Amino acid sequence: MTRSEPIDVQPGESPRRPRVAVTGATGYIGGRLAPALLREGYPVRCVVRSARKLTDRPWIDHPLLEITQCDLGAPTEDLARALAGCEAAFYLVHSMVVAGDQYAEEDMRLARGFAEAARVAGVQRIIYLGGLGEMGDRLSAHLASRRDVESALREGGVPVTTLRAAMIIGSGSAAFEILRYIVERLPVMVTPRWVSTRCQPIAVRNALEYLVRCVSTPETEGRTLEIGGSEVVTYAHLMKQMAQARGLPRRWVIPVPLLTPRLSSLWIHLVTPVSARLARPLAEGLRNEVVVRDDEAARLMPQRLLGVRESIDAALGKVSSNQVETAWTDAGVMPGDPDWAGGTVFVDERSIEVDAPPSAVFRAVTRIGGENGWYAADWLWRVRGVMDRLVGGPGLRRGRRHPETLAYGDALDFWRVIGVERDRSLDLRAEMRLPGVAKLSFTIEPRDGARDGCRLVQTARFRPKGLLGIAYWYCVLPLHGVVFRGMLRGFKRAAESSPGSGGA
Repeated sequence: MTRSEPIDVQPGESPRRPRVAVTGATGYIGGRLAPALLREGYPVRCVVRSARKLTDRPWIDHPLLEITQCDLGAPTEDLARALAGCEAAFYLVHSMVVAGDQYAEEDMRLARGFAEAARVAGVQRIIYLGGLGEMGDRLSAHLASRRDVESALREGGVPVTTLRAAMIIGSGSAAFEILRYIVERLPVMVTPRWVSTRCQPIAVRNALEYLVRCVSTPETEGRTLEIGGSEVVTYAHLMKQMAQARGLPRRWVIPVPLLTPRLSSLWIHLVTPVSARLARPLAEGLRNEVVVRDDEAARLMPQRLLGVRESIDAALGKVSSNQVETAWTDAGVMPGDPDWAGGTVFVDERSIEVDAPPSAVFRAVTRIGGENGWYAADWLWRVRGVMDRLVGGPGLRRGRRHPETLAYGDALDFWRVIGVERDRSLDLRAEMRLPGVAKLSFTIEPRDGARDGCRLVQTARFRPKGLLGIAYWYCVLPLHGVVFRGMLRGFKRAAESSPGSGGA
């Protein structure tokens, strides 16, 4: 069906929805867009690098959902097969998290490959979420890269609809987390001059509504449209609104012209969960005014746009009720087993007998981290987190998306969930700065000769890189006795005292 063809609808029937492909479905926006499209009756094909990262999403069993595993850097013919049969394709991929300083080059490479594959597959339109910003030489490298991606997507000849947005306010977004942590932790803020820059943030629900309605609005095809919320404010005003929403005393903002984007990004890294690598391009972009100049999107796809305070309140409400659907930490490449091939691997294995069923032990294990703590020597974990932040790692501030459940691919403080099997096991891989590669595994086994209860096995593995890695392992080994033994006892207490465990 092309946009000029009428839709043949019989009496009592609903119009046929075109099949759409969604890239970036394991990321922040894509992970919310896919279920939004499904709710509207669109057949959705998620094209993802790791299908396993979607296995715990609540919409995974939807009858209109397909999941195709394909890397966007794959050869054209492979990617074209993944897109075949889709009339529209959402391009929601960004390499900033995984490619570091080379993100712009990687984004261009992926966009060109996707554009060619979409042409070969017969995709009729591409929909892309880009960034607002004034044109010209003053445009930051990050926003300029977003424009370059727009151009690269058009090179394949498929009509491209670009929605340009400023800051997206939503629970779990990188921009929202930066704003929230800065305001919560700093009663007095020494800031660059960009706090007086005007911006037009948009609530994530409004951004998703625009993306969904694009598909059924033929007038948007091939257009570049600007989207924003109902208010134009400064970043200083955003901070004030966040403080009021959190019930905090007045925050004092002191602009200083000497703070560079590099210094700003390092400060963001130390105060918020966002790394300096991700914060720097974002900080550079804050000098650009990001305001909607053309309201064509609002005219073509009218909706009630939330104001700044409404958007913040909605996001905070999701955080406080543990309903954060996706988070900026979701994106990224999942490491695989080949990293462990060859070389010396140090192992520290401990176990404990637990008088509780596997389900109770599993619940206790999967509550570690974030606000829940680590069951033992939390102060040591906090010290290690601070040390990690100081050398450029994520530290503990990423926390966890939900206080009770963990899914494959979730961030967990400075760990990443690389394996989870209900009532049986949890596998974590360290993302802290280390002279090597570390994994922490928990396995629940049946207890020999006993009908009730089980054994919890905790295994730490470390593959060192060079002599520094070997020295690191032997330096931290004495602390394992304090931390890991205490954790096992904590798991045992929690499991045996849980309702229905049969313990005390």
